[in-house]
Amino acid sequence: MSSKTVSVDGLAAAVNEGLQEYSKLTSSEVKRAVRKSAKTVKEKIETGAPSRTGRYKSSWVATKQEESSQSLQMVVHSKDRYQLSHLLENGHAKRGGGRVAAIPHIAPAEQEGVELLQSLIKKALG
Repeated sequence: MSSKTVSVDGLAAAVNEGLQEYSKLTSSEVKRAVRKSAKTVKEKIETGAPSRTGRYKSSWVATKQEESSQSLQMVVHSKDRYQLSHLLENGHAKRGGGRVAAIPHIAPAEQEGVELLQSLIKKALG
């Protein structure tokens, strides 16, 4: 960290400049952590997803929903097999009676992604 001599009149401007620099640094680090955790969640869902034909497993993507200078929103979703996600994750009733067992693959990946994001942000800002 550099030191600089500032007059009393320029103190507010110097503090504001330092805060803006810190804000840019932290927002870029947080965005990097969000991208990495979204990619990790996508990969975990793909590895845990059932694959009879492989099309459901390979349909998962991490896309950027919205980005501004201070924030980034990423979404992990199945781009063309989204109808199956709820049925496979929670199980469903069969046509002739009975139930199909649930195959939880989204919730564990989500929980791991949250923990990864928190640790990456703490590491970047700590």
